[in-house]
Amino acid sequence: MRIVFILLLLFCNFLAYAQEVPPIQNYAPVDYGAGTQNWAISQSGEKFIYVANNAGLLEFNGAQWKLYPSPNGTYIRSVNVVGDLIYTGCYMEFGYWKRNEYGILDYYSLINQLEEDLVEDEQFWNILEFEKWLLFQSLDRIYIYDTTDKTFDILEAKSVRAEIFNVDNTIYFQKVNEGIFKIENGKSVLVSNDEVIKDNIVIGVFSKNNRLLILTERSEFYFLTPEGLEIWNIEAIKELSSVNVYSSLRLEDGGFILGTISKGIYHLDTNGRIIRKINQIKGLNNNTVLSIFEDVENNLWLGLDNGISIINLNSPFNEYIDKIGRLGAVYASIIFDNILYLGTNQGLFYKRLNEEGDFEFVKKTKGQVWCLRSIDNTLFCGHNAGTFVVEDNLAKQISEFPGTWDLKAFSDNPNLILQGNYSGLSVIEKLNDEWRFRNKIEGFDISSRFIELIEENQILVNHENKGIFNISVDQDFKQVLNIEEETSKGIGSSLISYNNNPLYTTNKGVFKYDLDQKKFTLDSLLTGKLFNEDEGIIGVLNVDNNANRLWGFTESNIVHVSPGRFSNEPQAFRIPVPSYFRRILAVPGFESITPLSKQLYLIGISNGYITLDLEKLKSKEYIISINGISKEFYDAPDDRISFNGVSELDFKDNSLNFTFGVAEYEKYAEVNYQYRLDGVHDNWSRWSSIPEISFKNLPYGEYKFNVRARVGNTLTKNTATNEFVILRPWYASFWAIIAYVLVAILLAVLTHKIYRGYYRDQQKRLLSENKRKLKRKKLKTEKEIIQIRNEQLQNEIESKNRELAISTMSIIRKNEFLNTIKDQLKDSESNLQVRNVINTIDRNINNTDDWKFFEEAFNNADKGFLKKIKKLHPELTPNDLRLSAYLRLNLSSKEIAPLLNISVRSVEVKRYRLRKKINLLHEEGLTDYILGL
Repeated sequence: MRIVFILLLLFCNFLAYAQEVPPIQNYAPVDYGAGTQNWAISQSGEKFIYVANNAGLLEFNGAQWKLYPSPNGTYIRSVNVVGDLIYTGCYMEFGYWKRNEYGILDYYSLINQLEEDLVEDEQFWNILEFEKWLLFQSLDRIYIYDTTDKTFDILEAKSVRAEIFNVDNTIYFQKVNEGIFKIENGKSVLVSNDEVIKDNIVIGVFSKNNRLLILTERSEFYFLTPEGLEIWNIEAIKELSSVNVYSSLRLEDGGFILGTISKGIYHLDTNGRIIRKINQIKGLNNNTVLSIFEDVENNLWLGLDNGISIINLNSPFNEYIDKIGRLGAVYASIIFDNILYLGTNQGLFYKRLNEEGDFEFVKKTKGQVWCLRSIDNTLFCGHNAGTFVVEDNLAKQISEFPGTWDLKAFSDNPNLILQGNYSGLSVIEKLNDEWRFRNKIEGFDISSRFIELIEENQILVNHENKGIFNISVDQDFKQVLNIEEETSKGIGSSLISYNNNPLYTTNKGVFKYDLDQKKFTLDSLLTGKLFNEDEGIIGVLNVDNNANRLWGFTESNIVHVSPGRFSNEPQAFRIPVPSYFRRILAVPGFESITPLSKQLYLIGISNGYITLDLEKLKSKEYIISINGISKEFYDAPDDRISFNGVSELDFKDNSLNFTFGVAEYEKYAEVNYQYRLDGVHDNWSRWSSIPEISFKNLPYGEYKFNVRARVGNTLTKNTATNEFVILRPWYASFWAIIAYVLVAILLAVLTHKIYRGYYRDQQKRLLSENKRKLKRKKLKTEKEIIQIRNEQLQNEIESKNRELAISTMSIIRKNEFLNTIKDQLKDSESNLQVRNVINTIDRNINNTDDWKFFEEAFNNADKGFLKKIKKLHPELTPNDLRLSAYLRLNLSSKEIAPLLNISVRSVEVKRYRLRKKINLLHEEGLTDYILGL
């Protein structure tokens, strides 16, 4: 029964998600930097996308857009990549683009190879490759270009809409008012001239069941039979009757894409059933689809009248985006009785799986829905206002106890359900086949968002901030008997039951409940699976008990854990998502992922939901390429560098910019890049989403640029590299270094010579200085000797002077003594003996021996004075000389008088006479004159 139910769900899912669309990426003209209209799309071998745009040829490498202006400034109407050449057609011109050594596309015209002029105002709307030929189609002709011999053949093929088709290796096209033709041996051959074809524009020609299937602009399909055209009666024929088709494409899986004038696209399966309709309301940039292209990874590219859209048809993700805000953020979801219910912050919404249309609101449920639970074949809705039982599109409130976070069934009593509410725990019961509120469990009033029933009458409650409460209640579940608290083990906590074991999760890890110790302990195995060095679970865990999967969200992955195929050890699977995915989920801590089938899950987001199909998850290999290398100048445009070989760059070109990318077009595949420049960095850089890097002012040397990418969790298969050399600057070149060496040698020689001369001069100066010092020392010594001699002479002079003074004073005292005696004896002068004594005294006073003695002492003390004064004044008498000698000794007249044995008056007279002999002026002093000689 369970298998049948799952198969039924899978079948229903086929029809259910018509409103869900594959991921769509839109590029507006401002994004790709060109015109609004996009007429054709093609892809190269390296997976680059090329678009024929009003402004020129657009190139997209998965990371950056680049515009190549049209060769003649007109709209490019067609593009087709063949090998390494990109063929384009525009007004009065067609040719090809080829990449040069700098990674830039150069244009080469083919018009000059034509032998016939083009039709006036001819535009080329289509380019088709067929074996060795290329067909360029305008509204007037088909130009068949032989790529081998470079020649052209021309077919006249006037049409209203230039469309050309390769079906089963046959080329078909339409001529206006004539019918469908094919090309055989270079000629046009009529295939059908049915009136339907004459009256309608053919948009597509396909092969189905070995028959030719023709699509007209009125969205009608016709089989071409020997009897004529036979309409293809499909389910969508009525709906498509009002659709005007402009473009079409047969998908690789056999399905059809119809691009319309005003209604977006219709996606049909191989049997003509509509799989989905995608228009501007559902995510396209514009409703007018001018061109359609399926790339090698089955992404659908739409060239629109205003922009470009990419649809990831094979993506494991599908989206339902509520663009008008009617649904709001999805907190809970469930499939019940073939109806998909969504619980949001706006209320409860539903949609039958096998019906078209939008989600409808379940009346009386306006407000926040917290949970949806299927218990006892009844759908319960936990609501801000209480609890509701939901049947189809009706909701009946069975509990007004506010804020029902969750509901848990009692395993041993199917008529009771435990509720976790804003203010504690409560119980609802089933009476007479109707559910109603029974009681609040008294004794516990804390918000009980996470609840789990363990042993009989034991309830675990987790509060995000306060921790875990192990509550024992009575048999009737009316009163709390005991509460044991366990403090919180981290932030962002949740409580679930996985494989009948309570699990408590925080940002620190996963903890399992130990029944014996009645507390939570770290589950290292699950923690290791859900947490790693780079990231851990953020928010709550979700459980899919049917598939035995445990789900969680990290910053860049959706993680699920399930039992291993060959062991009981759980295995972790990481599904990469872009960094913005975490931000579009509902409120953090209220993450919701609900199983819709065994492999299909619904993830609630802030403006709708996303489905995840595990069967579509595939591993892929990715290639990274360096798309451009350019020199950077602050005051000039960038200059490209050749990709061929090792580039040698002048030192002035030492600022470089590298652009790179991975040609990956999945919306949910986030590409990050990592680079390393050998010669500068030994380690890889941090991961970055920016597809370029600049290096400024690199020193000269050899370099190797390495870049790799990570798409989701997968590293690129290769590491793209480029080697280049920055040459030495002129001042560091080989010849400059030789010049520097020579200059250095010359400077060394000059310096040596200068220093040698300097030291020689210094030595001379030192020798001269030493000589001067010795001379000064000698002079000083001689001076000191002279000074000593002078001091000795001075001492001798002073000694002589002392002797002279002593002798002089001795004579003076003697004469004074004798004069005293003489004066005393004068009173007895009559006595002859007295007179003789007096005479004797006079003889002693005038004793010449005293003068001779004085003269000798005077000459010893003052050599040359007497000779000098005699020389100056030869007329002086000996008495005058004697007086001069006494004056030389600076004796006063009173002191001189006894020496001359005369009176003081007589001394003054002698002084006067001496003045006159010397001829002294009146104002000149005699003593001063004599002392000055």
